[in-house]
Amino acid sequence: MCYGKCARCIGHALAWLGVLCIVANVLLYFPNGETKFASDHRLSRFVWFFAGIVGGGLLMFLPASVFIGLEEEDCCGCCGHDNCGKSCAMLSSVLAALVGIAGSGYCVIVAALGLAEGPLCQNTQGQWNYTFASTEGQYLLDRDSWSQCIEPKHIVEWNVSLFSILLALGGIEFILCLVQVINGMLGGICGFCCSRQQQYDC
Repeated sequence: MCYGKCARCIGHALAWLGVLCIVANVLLYFPNGETKFASDHRLSRFVWFFAGIVGGGLLMFLPASVFIGLEEEDCCGCCGHDNCGKSCAMLSSVLAALVGIAGSGYCVIVAALGLAEGPLCQNTQGQWNYTFASTEGQYLLDRDSWSQCIEPKHIVEWNVSLFSILLALGGIEFILCLVQVINGMLGGICGFCCSRQQQYDC
């Protein structure tokens, strides 16, 4: 197995996942395509934590770019030997993977909290509040209770869908970055590739 090719695949996957996280987070600002709720600050507070834009999105582009470039990276002169370069580069990718773990972990935590608290909405009494905050997430299993939110329309479905997407995407990013931590350590210790023709002697 070539550790560099594995890292490159992970990098491409992270880049696409990062884009999807940004899109999902941006959509949270516009329930039903309307902008007035964002301008009036009548959205869930967790929407403003930028979990998908920063954590699962922008922060993910750093490890993605590092992983994609690993196959060509040789980090010349590492350990005092030119032929140890690729091993050195693989070990350095572990640091980038840790950044990805932090970003994706932030995305997962905020999305989970957003799901548990529920949306800010106008209830049947005309009050704006977190109608489901006291249910500790149990409202997710009781779709009949979602009708308590009358404005924005379908806001519960909107929040549940998008926060669930962010939770899933962030979870996948977390796993991929964790895989790269292992891949990078193995690649650095064993050599860039496992082929007999490309052994590195530090």
